[in-house]
Amino acid sequence: MRLLLNPVALRAVFLMVAALASFVMGLLLIRWVRRGLVENQDSLTQAPFAGEGLPVHAYHAVIQQLKQQKHELTTQQLSERRKAKASDTLSSTILSNLSCGVLFFNTNGLLRQANAAARALLGFASPVGLQASDLFRNATLRPTPDVKTESRTTVEEILAPALAGTAAVRGVMLNYFTREGENRVLEVAASPVLSDDGSLMGTTVVVDDKTDLERMRHDQKMRQETSSDLSVALRDSLTTIAGYAQQLACSRDAELGHQLADNIAREAAQLDRTIGSFLGGARAATTSS
Repeated sequence: MRLLLNPVALRAVFLMVAALASFVMGLLLIRWVRRGLVENQDSLTQAPFAGEGLPVHAYHAVIQQLKQQKHELTTQQLSERRKAKASDTLSSTILSNLSCGVLFFNTNGLLRQANAAARALLGFASPVGLQASDLFRNATLRPTPDVKTESRTTVEEILAPALAGTAAVRGVMLNYFTREGENRVLEVAASPVLSDDGSLMGTTVVVDDKTDLERMRHDQKMRQETSSDLSVALRDSLTTIAGYAQQLACSRDAELGHQLADNIAREAAQLDRTIGSFLGGARAATTSS
């Protein structure tokens, strides 16, 4: 009884009971929390998120779809790059095999590309970076019926509409002198290159060598003039010979007859020399061509 009435003993017993009760409540609380965690884990794998409304496998499906789209986009980009490279290779091959020169100027008027024929015609090893005024510095305009050159006196002024992207220029004939002093006749055509939205991307200039054609035209003109002169000479000689022959037929004077015969022989020899000169020139022209 004394022990039960002792305040210290009573306090110890009370603390022991409280500790035991706390221990039991702690065990129950831990068990309840563990059960809640297990239920939450099952809900994450089987049920949708409460806040998002999508299950985990849906997120995985979305991620897989995004990866697939990224792979397809990468494949498409590689395919487009291969096509662009193949197109550039084909364009370079075609340009390198063209007999006419092809030049491409950017929007600033600087030459960005020139094929082998253009470099050979203009006499530049690497004309990239030059402007039209520098490229055609040694060129003079040849008047043609299709192109009026009264108000424009330089090649740059003639090509200005095409370089600005306002209009195409065609049928420009030039006398071009190379650095080696060779004179060439060039025909130039320029066309602006526009994008889908109508903006200027650059200007393409095509240069064609017409030197041999102009030489043939000049030779043909000279032959026509020579033929015309020859026909006049033949007509005059035949008229003279016919006059001498008529006088000879009507004359009964022996001395006059000899003189007329000499005149006919002299005129025939002159006619023979004229015809021989013409045939020799024609033969030489045929051999040279």
